[in-house]
Formats: sequence, C-alpha cells, structure tokens
Amino acid sequence: MPHAIVIHEVGGPEKLRWEELDVPAPGPGQARIRHTAIGLNFIDVYHRIGLYKVPLPTSIGQEAAGVVEAVGEGVTSVAKGDRVVYTGLMGAYAEERNAPAASLVKLPPEIDDATAAAVFLKGLTAEFLLRRTFPIRPGHTALFHAAAGGVGSIATRWAKSLGATVIGTVGSQEKAKLAKAQGCDHVIVTTEENFVARVKEITGGRGVDVVYDSVGKDTVSGSIECLVSRGWLVSFGQSSGKPPPIDLAAIGGLRSLFVTRPSLFAYVGTRPELEQASAALFDVLNKGVVALRPPRTFALKDAAEAQRALEARATTGSVVLVP
Repeated sequence: MPHAIVIHEVGGPEKLRWEELDVPAPGPGQARIRHTAIGLNFIDVYHRIGLYKVPLPTSIGQEAAGVVEAVGEGVTSVAKGDRVVYTGLMGAYAEERNAPAASLVKLPPEIDDATAAAVFLKGLTAEFLLRRTFPIRPGHTALFHAAAGGVGSIATRWAKSLGATVIGTVGSQEKAKLAKAQGCDHVIVTTEENFVARVKEITGGRGVDVVYDSVGKDTVSGSIECLVSRGWLVSFGQSSGKPPPIDLAAIGGLRSLFVTRPSLFAYVGTRPELEQASAALFDVLNKGVVALRPPRTFALKDAAEAQRALEARATTGSVVLVP
C-alpha cells in the first residue's frame, strides 16, 4: 500500500506523519499518478502551521511530477505511461494519488521529472509575475526580494531576458553569489546593508518601477519606499510574517502607487491559461533562458527535515521530495 505525509493538527514539522494511504481506482475524469518527484514550497509550511486553513486530516503539498498509471472514464487528455506535472492540488506529499486529468500537463521529453517538480509552481509564479501582473519591458528596473530562493532564482534570469535591470536582495554573501550568477545586475545583502538606501544609490535616487516581494513583514514598508511614482508593489508571499497594514493615503498623492496581492491560481484558473503559462515556462527552460541548479533532494518520508531547512532559510534554489 502506498504512503503519504499526513497532518492531523496544525503545528511544527513534527506534525507531519508518514502513513499508509488507500488509493482507489480513478473515477470519471481522474487519472492515477505514481509520483516520481514532489516540489517543496513555502505554501506547504503555511498549510502545516494553519496560516492557510485546510480541512484536517489531510496530506499536504501542491506540486509533483510523475507517471500516469491508469485513467478513469472519459479521460482523453492523458493516457497510461504519460509523464505529467501539476500544481495546485492538495495532497502531493504522497507516493501515489488520483488527480483531475484536466489539471495535468504533459511534460516535454527535454524536461526531467525532478526539474519539473522543482520548477513548475515556482516557474508558473515567475511567469504570471513578470508577464501578466506587472509585465516587464526593456528599460524597467525591478527589485526582487529573496533573489536566491526558488521563485527568485527563476524570475531574476527571466526578468533579465525581458530587458530589465534587476536588483536582488538576499540574506548572506553565499546567496549573493548565487543571485549574481542567476542574472541580478546588483545584489544587496540585507543583513549587511539597508536595502532602501542601497536601491536609491543604485538608481541615482529614482527608485524602481516594480518590487516583487515574497518576504512580507520585514520588507513591505521598505519596498514601498523604493518605488518610483506610479510604481508597483507586487506582494506575493510572507515568509517573514504577515505584512503590516498599508496606509492608503501614504501611497497616494504625487506618488500614486499601485499595490497588488496576486495569486498563481487566479492566473491559471482556466485550462487555456494553464496551457499558455506552461508553454511559456517550458519554452524558457528549453532555450536555456532559465537554467536551474540541480534541486536539493530529501526522501518524502523526511518531509519534516526538509521543511525545517526551508523555514530556517537554509536552502537555495529548489527542493524536491523523492518517494
């Protein structure tokens, strides 16, 4: 019988339990998938600690690659033996599962399963941030927080290829080297420098056109200070905690700033949107525009150890759980 990581109550990593899982034959519109690689993301931590509420008990995780083992009635989009990837379906921390076939995307032969699991959610996030939330154009200057992280390591190179000047923030000199190698024109180590002052220095006092901020509490106020008039704050995560309330009057007047809190699943909510975003991601991967370091791997049964490392910001790039 296959196994899964299950939580029965919210709390620390010790709440992640390795349990047997009954996976029935796939129903109409479903496919049974044998996972080969599972992506680790901060949203998994949010579900575990109860920041984002989910019904309990449940298996967590929202991203994985694998092989279709069987399909249910009416499924024609995938077939037994197809290599597929998905995101946005709770329950990925499992050796096997059933999933809606409409949520599965076939993998091109050039992309291996570990890369797919490492990049799909993060890559689709980079796609909607850079191409559809605030579309990057040549001449833009962008500030990207956590530039050496999972999304940052993809987005900074992609933004550079779109013509932006990219400023990245990181927490250590080691991560600064990685961010520089991933395409950042300038890297700010926030444990050593005030990022607001440094951004103003880099830009000659002008500021940046957009800030992509997944850190939250520790950075949002400073991110707003970094923006030019009519600049955009794109807040898409809160790894340091919930951001403080924003004073609307303070972002109005002559500055007239834009603030948005986008979600990936609002941008891939239809099958055509999912297919278009996936194709754009696969294209930049195949062309080498985005080149990932090999992901760090943990055994699926060691998911608690992997999440501890993620929360401690002891990881760079992507992390994959292997069944």
